[in-house]
Amino acid sequence: MELQGKRIVLGVTGGIAAYKAAELLRLLSKQGADVQVAMTEGATHFVTPTTFQALSGKPVFTDQWDARMPNAMAHIDLSRQADLILVAPASADFLARTAHGLADDLLATMVLARDCPMLVAPAMNRQMWENPATQRNVAQLAADGVHILGPACGEQACGEVGAGRMLEPEEILEEVIAFFTPKLMAGKKVLITAGPTFEAIDPVRGITNLSSGRMGYALARAAQHAGATVTLVSGPVSFSAPQGVDRNNVRSALEMHAAVMARAGEADIFIGVAAVADYRVANAAEHKLKKDTGGIPPIELVENPDILAEVAALKDGPFCVGFAAESQNLEAYAQAKRKKKNIPLIAGNLIQDGFGGDDNTLILFDEAGAHPLKPAAKSVLAGQLIQHIAHLTGKN
Repeated sequence: MELQGKRIVLGVTGGIAAYKAAELLRLLSKQGADVQVAMTEGATHFVTPTTFQALSGKPVFTDQWDARMPNAMAHIDLSRQADLILVAPASADFLARTAHGLADDLLATMVLARDCPMLVAPAMNRQMWENPATQRNVAQLAADGVHILGPACGEQACGEVGAGRMLEPEEILEEVIAFFTPKLMAGKKVLITAGPTFEAIDPVRGITNLSSGRMGYALARAAQHAGATVTLVSGPVSFSAPQGVDRNNVRSALEMHAAVMARAGEADIFIGVAAVADYRVANAAEHKLKKDTGGIPPIELVENPDILAEVAALKDGPFCVGFAAESQNLEAYAQAKRKKKNIPLIAGNLIQDGFGGDDNTLILFDEAGAHPLKPAAKSVLAGQLIQHIAHLTGKN
């Protein structure tokens, strides 16, 4: 419920992408937003107001002369009640009228009368988007403080391929959540490791662990929402990188070490979330090991580099945050690890409380002591950890 209590006017203009606005409304509402829909007359030719009324539980406004408002001023009342106006899709016609301050229908009048921020997600044919007139209008809107979301490139309803597709509803939702997130890390470069590593025994077998990567990915998302430029070095996981995050895929601990050390010097903050294997196989087989060769093949283990300790030892290196997943004696082990690696902050959890799952329980350990966080989804805990890091780095 990351948008709990936020009041959003969702403006829908004419275009085939209007059908996606119904899913966007559902996603916004699911995150706790109070959404009021306003449609242009053109939009009603693609999706009916009844659809949006059913999804929002509120009447949909389409007419600037709507008599349901006691003062007949829907354009004033709706905009004054909003924390944000989001127009998706935003047609070329809407962008042009808004850039020139026209007020010839309810949505355009409301936009002109607003005293809240506005985000627009353009959607149109690629040539309409590339037209110099549209680009001038978009540039003017951006200069006026309007946030432009997209558009994306891809196949269009007309059969052509190029820029002009509206961002997907999930992508717009992420942009809205990021918009409302305080920019506690604006201007910071954050480097994060996530997921497990895989140490090969032969081409098909290896040593790994049960880390899902969810916590590292949640932290990358939270840091990006907080305004940071985020680089994510990820071991093998099964989901996509958060929007706006630069992801670098690795497999083994040595690959992760090389990727991190190549980037650590430029980072302001390093968060080592990955469950890096302590050991790798020194004598990994070139070909698949066979059972019928007689006996159990010997496996020789050698220690992997300690990535977090090496980054923490860098001269003028980044602010370092570690993770400690323990099965017992959490505070003692976590604080000992923090002091041994000489890092200012470590987040600890008991393996049985959430290792590999969607939820977790974290305790943050720093020089001031222990700071327990209430059990919650990893996305919530990630936001709280980012706030704590911002607080500590703000003191430095």
